[in-house]
Amino acid sequence: MVAKATQDPLRLASQFLGYVARAQGRGIIVVQCIPWDQARNIGDRNRGVSCARRGARHLDQRYVLGVTPFVTEPSRAVFLSYASEDASAAQRIAEALRAASIEVWFDQSELRGGEAWDQSIRKQIKACALFVPIISKHTHERAEGYFRLEWKLAVDRSHLITSHKAFLLPVVIDETTEQEEHVPDKFREVQWTRLPRGETPPEFVTRVQQLLSGESSHSEIGTWRPTAVASGRSSRLKRAGLAIMLILAAVAAYVLIEKPWIAKFPPPAAVAPPPHSIAVLPFVNMSGDKEQEYFSDGLTEELLNSLAEINELQVAARTSAFSFKGKDTDIGTIARKLNVGTVLEGSVRRSGNTVRVATQLIDAATGFHLWSHTYDRELGDVLKLETEIADAVASALKVNLLADVATKIELGGTRNPPAFDAYLRGRKAHLAAHSDQDYQAAIAAYTEAIRLDPNYALAFANRSLALTTHAGYTSGPDVRLTYDRAHSDARQAIILASDLAEGHLALALYFEQGALDPTRANAEYERALALAPGNARVLRVYGRFAVAIGRTQPAIAAARRAVVLDPVNRWSHKNLGEVLYLGRQNREAIAAFQNTLALDPELPLASSIGFAYYALGDFERARASCERKPEEWQSQQCLAVTYDKLGRHADADGMLAKIKASQGDAEAYQYAEIYAQWGNTPKALDWLETALRLRDPGLEVLKVDQFLDPLRNEPRFQAVERALKYPE
Repeated sequence: MVAKATQDPLRLASQFLGYVARAQGRGIIVVQCIPWDQARNIGDRNRGVSCARRGARHLDQRYVLGVTPFVTEPSRAVFLSYASEDASAAQRIAEALRAASIEVWFDQSELRGGEAWDQSIRKQIKACALFVPIISKHTHERAEGYFRLEWKLAVDRSHLITSHKAFLLPVVIDETTEQEEHVPDKFREVQWTRLPRGETPPEFVTRVQQLLSGESSHSEIGTWRPTAVASGRSSRLKRAGLAIMLILAAVAAYVLIEKPWIAKFPPPAAVAPPPHSIAVLPFVNMSGDKEQEYFSDGLTEELLNSLAEINELQVAARTSAFSFKGKDTDIGTIARKLNVGTVLEGSVRRSGNTVRVATQLIDAATGFHLWSHTYDRELGDVLKLETEIADAVASALKVNLLADVATKIELGGTRNPPAFDAYLRGRKAHLAAHSDQDYQAAIAAYTEAIRLDPNYALAFANRSLALTTHAGYTSGPDVRLTYDRAHSDARQAIILASDLAEGHLALALYFEQGALDPTRANAEYERALALAPGNARVLRVYGRFAVAIGRTQPAIAAARRAVVLDPVNRWSHKNLGEVLYLGRQNREAIAAFQNTLALDPELPLASSIGFAYYALGDFERARASCERKPEEWQSQQCLAVTYDKLGRHADADGMLAKIKASQGDAEAYQYAEIYAQWGNTPKALDWLETALRLRDPGLEVLKVDQFLDPLRNEPRFQAVERALKYPE
């Protein structure tokens, strides 16, 4: 019986149930379909879901009741992906396959990476039957290239394909080994075929024909090799093939006996990412000049910050998103690690004062594109471009973009291309800084941006933040001069853009560290947090400050939120550990520090863990931790108090002497902590008053410092605390 379909095949298919089987690669056969309301039991309904969902793709103008085959003709094409240096080898492979009447998609256009590439290549990779990545020394040597985008698209699609269906067929055209090549892990899961210089014998063509016809399974991919380069592992492969056949036989027996399609217990639910969550991966630099990478990275960060202005979006922070840069990690893995539902990726090609930005938004669960577009703009229109992309992403995710968001995105920016360029160079140096020289390079670039555009509020705010950090490296009169410059820049940023979160963050950091004025710092931190509640950097810095003024629970909440937004950033985990330690949750602090070391084993956290053990009264573990890095003065402070508790008073004195010899009065606050723990109250108070006179930055944690508890009832201690003017 045949009935006319409705205009919506998917809706029609969802009204029917049935059993689905695949017949010799000819497509889906609907063996039995019955209306939903005629299903005899819930078992029939459960089994029918497969028919309804899978059949929907193939329903055209009819639906069928009874036994009727729906034959589909999926693409039989082979897609060749290659580096431009390997074009001749790729051409030989393509010609050999075409001679056997195999359709080959072999892109030879000169517009790779532009609009044409975005519209045609992506469709071809999505539709092809086999994807053949051509691997060579050239692909190994090239960290960037269009072929890597093609590889990424193919890997993303492979996650949607059953493991028994052949799709990836890597071909090596020289002596490159699997260990040497920089390829996605998915490529290593199947065996490679070697075709030196692209010379393609008939056996390989026959092999491809078998794969396209469905006669061979995924497990057999690549087992044929030319005799000249046959692998010594052939006997092992035969044994492996026999093992696979036995496993498949066991699986078949299980299917026939156990009938697993009958529902028994539902599988455990996967942890779903938050709704409207997104990660922005580093845009690929397509300019052909590696020196332009700061521009593509900077533009990515600016776009990430723009999306973070949308309150309904949860945006993974920069450090976590950028941790995947240069890695062949598939979209699904990235999404799981960052706990997001969608991923935005793209490329940037800059030429003079023009820029082409190609973007695509991907649903991490399905791998399908939700939206893609290519923009060609003048550099002076970058601010508008950021707003356009944010608007498009919000629309694709069905998020309402409030009228004032566009204003917030463009707040504090510039339309001066050279100023924007200088600012991005400053951000690159600032974010990668490991030394005072790096901070000075960032300051110089920000200064150039301000010279080119004196109204560039973001440049003022970031120069202020860099100056505050730089002040910690200076000494003598330069310390105060540097802090004064930081204060002036932060004020100017706010004058130019009163609602700029970065400006208030910069002013807060100055008040906290440069002026030791926690009351005014608190007001600025709260303002920054209100303006940028989804900014991981603001949350981190605010959490560290809030716990220092005794607001423990809001501080821990902010620090934990920063970890959620920036889960693979070592500094987020380290900051959480510090906040928990100052909040006197020492066991949790140790766990957070250990998570930090899992991300970066080289971070100097021995003393931090040691202090937490010391606070728990576990002096042996404190000693063991701090003795790992005895050359660091923080470890020496830890050992000074720990040795004293263990009765090793001479060793404790020796550690204090080492610190004084290397640091002088610069660690006045730490000397007060040591003497307080030793029980020498007068000396502890003397050094505490010295720290106040020197405006020692360590004073910022005085209110909650566990090491100073023995002094809290002392009038002199209370006088110091009052002088710091903590907020009520």
